[in-house]
Order: sequence, then structure tokens, then C-alpha cells
Amino acid sequence: MSPPVNAPVNLPANPPTSPIVEADNLSRHYTVRRGLFAKPATVRALDGVSFTLDAGKTLAVVGESGCGKSTLGRIVTLIEPPSGGRLRLDGQPTEEVTPELRRKVQLVFQNPYGSLNPRRKIADALAEPLEILGGTSAAERRDRVLTMLEKVGLRREQAERYPHMFSGGQRQRIAVARALMPNPEVLVLDEPVSALDLSIQAQVLNLLMDLQDEFRLAYLFISHDLSVVRHIAQDVMVMYLGKAVEKGPKAAIFATPRHPYTRVLLAATPIADPRRRRDRIKARGELPSPLAPPPGCPFHPRCPLANERCRVEVPGLTQAGAQLVACHAVEEGRD
Repeated sequence: MSPPVNAPVNLPANPPTSPIVEADNLSRHYTVRRGLFAKPATVRALDGVSFTLDAGKTLAVVGESGCGKSTLGRIVTLIEPPSGGRLRLDGQPTEEVTPELRRKVQLVFQNPYGSLNPRRKIADALAEPLEILGGTSAAERRDRVLTMLEKVGLRREQAERYPHMFSGGQRQRIAVARALMPNPEVLVLDEPVSALDLSIQAQVLNLLMDLQDEFRLAYLFISHDLSVVRHIAQDVMVMYLGKAVEKGPKAAIFATPRHPYTRVLLAATPIADPRRRRDRIKARGELPSPLAPPPGCPFHPRCPLANERCRVEVPGLTQAGAQLVACHAVEEGRD
């Protein structure tokens, strides 16, 4: 039974030692029709991704558009089932989705303008998750709404306003408040600050970090902006064409990136200091179509370190320093 919605959320006396999220070889495949006479094709949007996420920690998932980040987010939030592999939330299997599992994980969307119904007052939008889950009175929901608005830095009287009366940063604070209404344990944050100005980004990121400390939340932070990832995450997973190509602590990923694709991403990240020099590493060509991924290592057509082995053999994740890296060149010492 979940706690009363108006009860304060405190750190447990004995914090759990097992991961809140356990993903084992998750995959998600889609069948795509290509015409009246052509055979359907299979898109491997997610292809064998594994990770764990502890309470109070942030795992950042980074990569180009089309790498499978958002697909992974939809699976973790139980919006879509995986095609293969296993997902556990707080030790519970997710094959059968229950209201309690729905409560444990919530999603914050990228666009604060499109994630709120313009015809509903903020109080109604925030109370909606509790209405769906049931078990609360109108008075309890109202009390929870007002308390949560204050938690995200808004005033109680703003509950009676409509979304168009708020700025983009305020709308994203409201979206965060709505996600926190059911007392979740995990937040999936899908590009939560990419639509905001830089100064507002910093405010929202600091708010997320404060809420994480207070409620001991686990964050799955999906982003393409490595400067934001450097600010908020403890661990990083780099994805390419549905696969994890490098995983490890943030400090190791940024200080000594091992996979060529990770180096490409870091080289493309803007640096505010014009006196700092960095490697000018570029990937050749464009991201391959997920309808026809290349054989062997998926990055080999664009990789400057690729050899014949890379063209025929898919690399597995192996230990390289503090990271796990899927790269034959790293494994052979050619990096």
C-alpha cells in the first residue's frame, strides 16, 4: 500500500542497498511496413541495453537523435513493454504493470509548452495523477497540490492559473511537480531543459538536484547536451543505434573517454573558455538508417579506428579503466 499522498516524504531509516532500477538486456523492436509488395522491416530501436540505477543517483543517457534514448525512457516508465530482456523496479518484475508500479516511476517531458493541457488549471493538472491512482479525497489532493507547488518554487495562489499564464521555466517546474505528486521513486527526465534559456536551465537543474537530495529520487536523465550531463549526473551511458557503447562514472567519461563515438560527442560540445584547446574529432558520414544497420560494430562506417574485425564482429562491453567500452580498438590497444 502506498503512503498517504499528503504525508511528508522522508529519507528511510535504512536506505535500500539494492538498485531501484535493474535493466537486463532490454530490447525494443518495431515492425515497419515499406509498401504493398515489400516485406516488412524491423527497426531495432533498442538492442540489448543493461544498467542499474540506485536511489539518490542520476544516470545520464546520451547520444545522437535516433540512438534509442527516448525508447529506453518509454520502457522504464512502463509506457511500452520491451521486446526482450527484463526490467525490475525496486526488485519487482514489470511483466504485469500494477498501479503501484505506475506510482514508482514518473516522466518529465521535454516540452513544457506541450505537456500541460491549456484548458485545465494548474491545480487540476497536478491533482490528475492522484485521481487516476485513486485512494485519496479531494481535500487530500488539494493539500498535496499546494504543498508541491511550494516545493518547486511557486506560490500557492498560482494553483488557480492556467498554463499560458506561466513562463517556460515555470511550466517545467509545474511538470516536475506533477511528476512528484504520486511520491515516485524514479523520475525519467527526457531532455527536461533543452527547450529553456541557459539561465533558466541552471535554475531547473538546481531544483532537480535539491529535490533529489530531499526525496532520495533516482533520475534517468536523457540528454544530448553533455554540458548539462556534466552538471547533474553521477554515471553516464553513451548509446549509438540502440546499443550502449560506453558506460562509467561521469568523471572517467569526461576525463578519459575511450570509445571513438564518445570522443566525437565530447569534441562537439561547446566550451565557454576560448583559451582551452580540445581534440577536433569528427565522425565520417551520417548516422546509418536503423532500418539497415551496418554489420559488425554499428559505428565502424564512421570510425577512424575501424579495421576488418570491426566490420564483421559486434563488440561486447569490456572493462577499460573505470568504464565499460564496446570497441575492438580499445580492446586491442589501438585507441
